[in-house]
Amino acid sequence: MLELDDISVSYDGSRILRGVTFNVPEKSLVCLMGRNGVGKTTTLKAIIGLARLEGGSVKLEGQDLAAMRPEMRSRRGIGYVPQGRDIFPNLTVGENLRLSQVVHGSEGRGELDRVLELFPVLREMLSRKGGVLSGGQQQQLAIARALLTRPRVLLLDEPTEGIQPNIIDQIGETLLRIKREGKISILLVEQYVDFCLSVADRFFIMDRGAIVAGGPIAQLNEQVVKLHLTV
Repeated sequence: MLELDDISVSYDGSRILRGVTFNVPEKSLVCLMGRNGVGKTTTLKAIIGLARLEGGSVKLEGQDLAAMRPEMRSRRGIGYVPQGRDIFPNLTVGENLRLSQVVHGSEGRGELDRVLELFPVLREMLSRKGGVLSGGQQQQLAIARALLTRPRVLLLDEPTEGIQPNIIDQIGETLLRIKREGKISILLVEQYVDFCLSVADRFFIMDRGAIVAGGPIAQLNEQVVKLHLTV
């Protein structure tokens, strides 16, 4: 589905990603893990086209994305929810969702009904400004908005950061439901180990801009966590 092959990225002469290689299979949820500052967010930006590759390739369903601008990659099937969510705070929940539909040509009522079924709290808040929602509600809005782009692969950057536990559970249940439907693969950047264990099929761990461990989620054991993730 999504393949990263030996990708490298530098900022201001400093190498950030060093030959990163991994894949996100069809109908799967993959967690990309690691301590702060190791290159996880840069990896997502390289996939969506916000960070320029110095080497390597990013392919979606076999098609090289190198020549595509970020908006074209989105239309090709990559949805992206950045850290911080980036909703439009002065627009209502409904306007945030409809804007995503208009931009991506998914204006059918069925698409909107589907995301409101996945995130029922949003149905009660359609006329409320995005900026007054709680952090957890904004995160749900951001994911719903990304789903309205009809992605083949959904990139999520730290969706549990600063979110209350009950909302984390709701987001986890929604991601599992999306995965079971089998239409969207998910790449999740996440530091919360228990959350990864509860939702993921596979994991990869980064350190100093490179992949240092990975495998089926059952292999994410205490020894691996202590070696690569404990601060």
